[in-house]
Amino acid sequence: MALMPVSDALAAVLAGAEPLAEEMIALDQAFHRVLARDVAARRTQPPEAMSAMDGYAVRAADAAKVDAQLTVVGEVAAGRPFAGTVGAGEAVRIFTGGVVPAGADAVVIQEDTIADGKRITIKEAALTGRHIRPAGIDFREGDVLLRKGARLTDRDLALAAGMNHPQLSVHRRPKVAILATGDELVMPGSTPGPGQIVYSNGYALHALARSEGADTIDLGVAADTLAATTSGIRRARESGADILITTGGASVGDHDLVQQALRHEGISMAFWKIAMRPGKPMMNGQLGPMRVIGLPGNPVSSYVCGFLFLVPLIRALSGRSMIHHRRERAVLGRDLGANDQREDYLRARLETRDDGTLVALPVNHQDSSLLANLAAAQALLVRAPFAPRAASGTPCEVLRLPE
Repeated sequence: MALMPVSDALAAVLAGAEPLAEEMIALDQAFHRVLARDVAARRTQPPEAMSAMDGYAVRAADAAKVDAQLTVVGEVAAGRPFAGTVGAGEAVRIFTGGVVPAGADAVVIQEDTIADGKRITIKEAALTGRHIRPAGIDFREGDVLLRKGARLTDRDLALAAGMNHPQLSVHRRPKVAILATGDELVMPGSTPGPGQIVYSNGYALHALARSEGADTIDLGVAADTLAATTSGIRRARESGADILITTGGASVGDHDLVQQALRHEGISMAFWKIAMRPGKPMMNGQLGPMRVIGLPGNPVSSYVCGFLFLVPLIRALSGRSMIHHRRERAVLGRDLGANDQREDYLRARLETRDDGTLVALPVNHQDSSLLANLAAAQALLVRAPFAPRAASGTPCEVLRLPE
């Protein structure tokens, strides 16, 4: 079977993926949720001209000369406007956030005045508009400031609150069920027997999915029997999972039962050998609304394939406007040999030179079982199929890994 290009495999995973249904949620629950609709301001901010400093609201013409004297006729604090109008030779004491009273067109800060009872002396000439925040300087009613498909940051929540939105319409979080397979797997903290290894794949995949905004369901480890594997798949369906991820059993050996169990449940599977390293065997299919991705069992292969295929699928179902990973330009930190027919995703550390150049340093050992090197990596260095030998300093592309 010919090896499938990574781009074709990703296109197949994403085919038909549409954002999940909308739901209204409280603003304080919206961090890192994805907007289902544009958000427009319900008010103008600030609604009126406001003072940016503590001082005195004046008519600039009256305070245009040093040593000019004005009479204080009132006071403005935040939330307590002055009811009158500032007339000739008058000033109103004002505090930061106070509404600039009618008649005033400048604020003289308190440090630039000398106060003597109800009289002040100007020590720094006033300028029209100085220390005043005009109405609408931040935004105006009707302005669309948050766009559909945005994943909301902490700053976005502050903006939405300022726009007077107590709730927002977002897409439902995807539910990702994760099922491991293998008689050889034991849980962390156990004492492995002969031929057994400690299960690790699921911990990274759960964290990866959650970091992208998905809810996860742990289906545990299924024994290498058709009944146990089938039971895990059925539990995924019963849980309402949008995505089922399996790890291990993605090859065609006698003990690799995942494909057989999936077909038994009625899932039409595409079984691929992908032109990538690490990772080559992977499955993809769908049963009703539930999408299925079968990942390799090797820890690094499982994670890299999850990063490259699961993350964009979660983003697509979440309604994100940006689905694909962004590639960054860097230069090689050491020489690399020629590549074969598989697209290579080398685990690499990143350094930044004094001139700002990003340098990618591939770790020395790239075996797909080496968790320590994966944990130490900050990026995947992407090498195209049949890339020629490349010397240190050659331009390259990297995908940053989550921090």
